[in-house]
Amino acid sequence: MIRGLNIVLAVTSLVALVGVYGLKYRVEETATRKAELESRIEHQQATLSVVKADWAYLNQPSQIEPIVERHADELKLAVADEKQFAKFEDLPMRPVSEPDSAALTDLIKSLDAGIDPAGGKIEGQ
Repeated sequence: MIRGLNIVLAVTSLVALVGVYGLKYRVEETATRKAELESRIEHQQATLSVVKADWAYLNQPSQIEPIVERHADELKLAVADEKQFAKFEDLPMRPVSEPDSAALTDLIKSLDAGIDPAGGKIEGQ
């Protein structure tokens, strides 16, 4: 009996040992893959910051002005006139609407009477 139990325990221990080593190697593989991805992300972020810096440099007015002057005939751009911009005071005010007090009174009366305004009797009344 005890010999059989020892054999079962030894086999169980071997199976657990193989399982733990398998898990260890899978975890190491996952950690390696994670490190590769993090390195790739860092590289892409560095590249993105360089592209953003180039974009900011190329969008400076001193960089754009010669291009605009060179293509002025095709673009037909003109300096914005002061009259093209509106003032805040020129905007119309939002109309003020008065609430319909008769409709509100009818609604409150129908709710007090237990009638649903959408068409039906309110349950529990």
